[in-house]
Amino acid sequence: MLIEEKYMSRCLQLAAYGCGFTAPNPMVGAVIVHRGKIIGEGFHRKYGDAHAEVNAIASVKEEQFLKESTLYVNLEPCSHQGKTPPCADLIIRKQIPTVVIGQIDPFPEVSGKGIKKLREAGVEVVCGIMEKECRRLNKHYLTFIEERRPYIILKWAQSADGFTDRLREAGDGRKPVKFSDAFTQMLVHKLRAETAAVMVGKRTELLDNPALNVRFWNGNDPERIVADRSKSLQTLLRELYEKRIQSLIVEGGSKLLQAFLAEDLWDEARVEISPVLLGEGALAPALPEGALENVQQYENSTVFLYAKR
Repeated sequence: MLIEEKYMSRCLQLAAYGCGFTAPNPMVGAVIVHRGKIIGEGFHRKYGDAHAEVNAIASVKEEQFLKESTLYVNLEPCSHQGKTPPCADLIIRKQIPTVVIGQIDPFPEVSGKGIKKLREAGVEVVCGIMEKECRRLNKHYLTFIEERRPYIILKWAQSADGFTDRLREAGDGRKPVKFSDAFTQMLVHKLRAETAAVMVGKRTELLDNPALNVRFWNGNDPERIVADRSKSLQTLLRELYEKRIQSLIVEGGSKLLQAFLAEDLWDEARVEISPVLLGEGALAPALPEGALENVQQYENSTVFLYAKR
């Protein structure tokens, strides 16, 4: 591992501590190294608070060392006045001579301007270290900025023979089949805490009126959205984009999930398969071949993770 990758990996570890709290801002971690020793660390803790670079610089006990140090950060330092002052200006003011960056920030107010400002002030800037890993960490933020829509996660649980539920009608008193156990349910709530909104179809709302909140994990509740059948999916996503919702879980029902797949409007999918056999019921959606990325085996079920190629 290159020395730059060693410290960038630490930046990514730190950045991930802000997961679920920084949106609509990205997750950012920063490390300050002086003569091979880390002398300062920081990360963006939550939206509206100080940025990672500010926290890292503030953590340095002997400020004079900053003039001989390298700052590592997974995303380009901001160069504009937002809720906090520009980080690029602080780096310049503290006379940090070298900055190593994971990736350029595509946000229009930054997008290379932070790097330009640093270089014009005489700071040596290295960019593109572990860029793939940096992009993966902030996939919600990047999809929202670059594709002008939320990052879309499809999620459902199903029986071993391919059904998401028994056949039910509103008012018939039949309860939905429960496929998840306490542990996999906790994982779903963790995912919700890391996502801005959760969507279900109108039929799912009528049958079950699901809360779609976070009860078995520590974090913020996502916004609850019921899909309007009178609108196309593109219209729904445009409205979510205008509301600055960066990430979306689609939890059901089967027809809504299949509609997202049919229009190729998805980024990843999480499918939990239980050993339960139903024999008949609502058919589970069909994912394209070759999209399987990981399989996680638990005591009572298996979770398949898919990513769109």
